[in-house]
Amino acid sequence: MIDERIKEWASPAQRESIDAVNQYGGVTAAAKATGKTKGTISQNIGRAKQRAARHGYAPENHMTHPVPDGFIAKGVSTYFDRDGNAAGQWVKSSIDQDRQRELLEQWVESVSADIPRLKPLPTPKIELNDRLLNMHVITDYHVGMLAWKREGGANWDLNVAKETLAKAFRHMIQTSPPAETCVIAQLGDFLHFDGLAPVTPSSGHILDADGRFQKIVDVAVKALRGTIDLALAKYKTVHVVMAEGNHDMASSVWLRSMFAALYENEPRLTIDQSAKPYYVHQFGKTMLGFHHGHLAKPSQLPGIFAAEFAPIWGATEYRYAHCGHLHHKHELRDYPGMTVDQHRTLAAKDAYSSRHGYAAPRSADTITYHREFGQCWSSTTSPEMVA
Repeated sequence: MIDERIKEWASPAQRESIDAVNQYGGVTAAAKATGKTKGTISQNIGRAKQRAARHGYAPENHMTHPVPDGFIAKGVSTYFDRDGNAAGQWVKSSIDQDRQRELLEQWVESVSADIPRLKPLPTPKIELNDRLLNMHVITDYHVGMLAWKREGGANWDLNVAKETLAKAFRHMIQTSPPAETCVIAQLGDFLHFDGLAPVTPSSGHILDADGRFQKIVDVAVKALRGTIDLALAKYKTVHVVMAEGNHDMASSVWLRSMFAALYENEPRLTIDQSAKPYYVHQFGKTMLGFHHGHLAKPSQLPGIFAAEFAPIWGATEYRYAHCGHLHHKHELRDYPGMTVDQHRTLAAKDAYSSRHGYAAPRSADTITYHREFGQCWSSTTSPEMVA
């Protein structure tokens, strides 16, 4: 008999296999009754047991104290008395990143229903070229970071970040061609940290921060809303990518959902809601792919996008992937089937970057694509240009 409690951590298919074995008295009988192979049933049960064990439940190994939802068992120590009976147990746990993300997405979905919707903005009346798309790239902006000019060459705080983005984006759209379509490619790490404590989500490194997290969120939301409204004032249609970064894995979730709800009534705006950290947009014969750069190297991106977005890959002739993460720019890399571009950041250098000798210029890119011929124009905006 399979322990019924294992089903708490099992998928629907795995629960069916557990029920079948318990009902018919064994794997062989269950396979005969359900029409499944013995291997499939055994595999389903084995995977359910493995997942239960990851959460601290494996009674055959004296693990009987599961950790709360959203966590995984990091270590279990059991001590025994002289007769070999379990006398006590210590359970160490850590955050289950996948489950925490799932719980966060459920919470964001529930609260998004209460967000007030904005009224649609007037469509621009100027003549625009329907064969062109302007892509404005903002990456690694690190709202909430604190940098000191004497240490890194420039100051950076919440006020500087807000003013710099407004000036830079206004310059980017004013100096770009009169395209009808726009993509705002926010490639991740828009927030410097991801919660109340100023630390990186995965490694826990302490960060230089400016202000409380609530204040940082307020500035980030206002800055992004101002950027989107500027784009809607110039372009007929606007598509927004808010990519997951390694600094804002959770915040990217609520940013996407919140802005999708906020602009739900705006027919000229779309926001990519992909739960995967890879995003794509098709414009005629051009495929635009986006990834922060924290999970895959540039050389891996063509294969990932070809596999994840095969229909769009097959329908396009010109394919470009864009990533950030490293804060500096590489030359365009032409891989089989796709060109990969690495982008700089507009943000100043913090203490960590300064002390490690990172010296890349600060900038943001605008790239124009033709519906039939791919990339046809580009420009760079630096903080000095808009100071």
